[in-house]
Amino acid sequence: MSLHPSLRVDSAGAQQRTVLTRIERIKDLMKKGLWVDGQSVTGLPKTKIVKVKARRSKAKDTSKDADKDKKKGK
Repeated sequence: MSLHPSLRVDSAGAQQRTVLTRIERIKDLMKKGLWVDGQSVTGLPKTKIVKVKARRSKAKDTSKDADKDKKKGK
């Protein structure tokens, strides 16, 4: 029996979360050195979420360099 398309989990369509869980915020504060042992877990300071943008590959530039090398006889 197949799975209905609306029920499939697709990681390509997943969006970046804008809210961190409490433990993720604590781990982020630990990395930055702002966490103090014994500190209350409620009322944590806000943490900035870094959004990762996909860069274009430089495959076009490398192919142009390869074409120039072929023309020069290298």
